[in-house]
Amino acid sequence: MLGLPPIVAVPGEPADDPLTPADAAGGAAAVLEQVLETRLRDSRAVDAVFARDLADRVGALVSRGGKRLRTAFAVCGWRAAGGTGDATAVLRTGAALELLQVCALVHDDVMDGSLRRRGGPALHVELARGHWAAGMHGSAEAFGSSSAVLAGDLALAWADDLLTETALDSPHGRRLHEEWRAMRTEMVAGQYRDLHAQATRSSHVDEALDIATLKSALYTVARPLALGGTLAGADEGTLDALRAAGRCAGLAFQLRDDLLGTFGDPALTGKPADDDLRSRKLTYLLAVALRLADAAGDHHAAATLAPDADPGSQRAVERMRAALERTGAREVVEAKIVELTDLSARHFERTGAPPAVRQEFAALVARASDVAPRRAEGVA
Repeated sequence: MLGLPPIVAVPGEPADDPLTPADAAGGAAAVLEQVLETRLRDSRAVDAVFARDLADRVGALVSRGGKRLRTAFAVCGWRAAGGTGDATAVLRTGAALELLQVCALVHDDVMDGSLRRRGGPALHVELARGHWAAGMHGSAEAFGSSSAVLAGDLALAWADDLLTETALDSPHGRRLHEEWRAMRTEMVAGQYRDLHAQATRSSHVDEALDIATLKSALYTVARPLALGGTLAGADEGTLDALRAAGRCAGLAFQLRDDLLGTFGDPALTGKPADDDLRSRKLTYLLAVALRLADAAGDHHAAATLAPDADPGSQRAVERMRAALERTGAREVVEAKIVELTDLSARHFERTGAPPAVRQEFAALVARASDVAPRRAEGVA
């Protein structure tokens, strides 16, 4: 994976060197620090218990990290559309995206029953432990889940507030808000389709791709690119190219995440590597494996990976991993990631972005997917 150097531009001040996607992590961190200071102060003024138990935990989760990829892609879209000078608006938009991501993570962990997030306990787990440690009445698990839903809602409110403030200060505010509004609806649609697929025991490859697109690809890459482009006054042709590039790169990111969620090292990813298998979540990896098993007449693999099979023990999870390997699904997904990263670079070229910005986009996609787009190799 590629590392990010320290930020070289200060939000709100002109810089000799243009803000690049590589500066985004530092820029987002600076903006988020300012935003969280205000939001947490406001929360303490509303209610001390709420601030201590919920708002402070949301702030800690935001500050605890993440790759800040969404901010980086927003900056990349801004640069591709000719954005220069004061980067305050695009960094504030990136910070809003990071807050929205925290909302999605907290709610996703509740729905999936995940135990860890960003190297620590998932928020609903932390809240349940606090309930138990304090000797409170009722179910600690129910308290933790319900409180985490509220915490996710709070992160969403903070994200919406920040985006709205940014839009009001921008000459492109209406278009910015329209892009944001579409993204929020897509996120909810994707999360629901994910739940629906598990409830119906779906195993269709096309449905797995639809879910990955709605739930992850659009709000991870496509919409951030378009939000950044919008702030630079991009025309519709440029925005279409940014969205298309982002859809492909975002899918590559999600497919890589699926592989890490199955074969990754939790010590490196900060989350368990068996949640998707235990829940039989419909991923492209699982759908492809089932299709390959059926085509090869591998009845044992098909039965092991079937949506209605009970994973049960850790040994059963290991059998699923072995079946995924044996069918060749892992190699198919790796090849799909390479195909998508290559296609994303071709779409990005349609923006007319200068070579340096195309190189920046290639580096971001490589960081997200762990595969360098082949089309970017010759970019100087």
